[in-house]
Amino acid sequence: MHSIRTYNAISPTGLSLFPSDSYHVDSVVGEPDAIMLRSHNLHQESFPDKVKAIARCGAGVNNIPIEQCTEQGIVVFNTPGANANAVKELVLAGMLMSSRNLSTAAEFCQNLDQSLAIEDFNKLVEGGKKRFVGSELTGKTLGVIGLGAIGANVAHAALALGMKVVGYDPVLSVDAAWRLSSEVERADNLPSLLARCDFVTVHVPANEYTVNMLNAENLEQAKRGLVILNFARGTIVEENAIVSEIESGRIHRYVSDFPSAQLMGREQVILLPHLGASTGEAEDNCAQMAARQLMDFLENGNIKNSVNFPEIHLSRTEGHRIAFANDNVPKVLSTVLAVLSDMDINVIDMLNKSRGEIAYTILDVEHLPTDDLIQAIENIEHVFHVNVF
Repeated sequence: MHSIRTYNAISPTGLSLFPSDSYHVDSVVGEPDAIMLRSHNLHQESFPDKVKAIARCGAGVNNIPIEQCTEQGIVVFNTPGANANAVKELVLAGMLMSSRNLSTAAEFCQNLDQSLAIEDFNKLVEGGKKRFVGSELTGKTLGVIGLGAIGANVAHAALALGMKVVGYDPVLSVDAAWRLSSEVERADNLPSLLARCDFVTVHVPANEYTVNMLNAENLEQAKRGLVILNFARGTIVEENAIVSEIESGRIHRYVSDFPSAQLMGREQVILLPHLGASTGEAEDNCAQMAARQLMDFLENGNIKNSVNFPEIHLSRTEGHRIAFANDNVPKVLSTVLAVLSDMDINVIDMLNKSRGEIAYTILDVEHLPTDDLIQAIENIEHVFHVNVF
């Protein structure tokens, strides 16, 4: 019986995927095999030795202590792309709100004097709408920073609206490149993208490399009248620079899913309360993806969409499965195989993958691994975690 501890309100659609006869899923599990959460902060938590995996129902993992988890051999999963459509639709809404002055126009209507006669009321409406004349998206140029699942979805939606799209992603993967339309033009750097776009939207993870990615230096190169949309993370945009460029008139609108006191009260700023993935469909998709990834790992040792371990999948055929993680240095795998050979244990199938400083190996062997075998593998230098499935 595998035990899963949940934090936050996880979609029942995802939790229902865990078979009740082999999984115990609850928010009060004391010694879980895995943890499943949304936004709960784990940085002050300690993890029992039994914890093998943590699954974040969403893309961002800044609420999880990745380095600590890696040291303990805990695989951390996220669910990239599961909420991509929800974020994409909100980005489109942000562009429409900023180009058509929808939020200020709606506020104007809410504050109309209801006591006026119909003729006077209608005259006030007709007179007031002149203040909210906007512009259309068709023919405008959108810059997309980060061309993963969300960025690609936004780019394709913008193309369908008749916009031109310019993309920038210095770490674009081969898979992401294949998903991307050939109509998306490529920018070599941020300043060149900012200089040619009417709208810019950011879709990169929050990490040490993306803090203040849009800053005073590169925003000076932006096209006048630029609208910036931030539905990624607040730290990616330098707020002081945004305020300065709004006051100079270079930035026409800033639309952000991350409110702050510095940005509040400005007519050119549209703030939303972190609604990016707040749809029932996105929460269902994230929970289902997280549940499937956890089950495949706990039952088979396979890893997909981990932020700290290599991606690996070995189909089950016969025998018994061992998986171990080690520092990515020479001779560890050969040493493990020598131990198996010395114990007359035959390997049926094997797969080894590495990612940065971590290597991970799945071994299918003929006989059920004994405690002595597992102890022998654990005692090998540079091996830091062993599991039997």
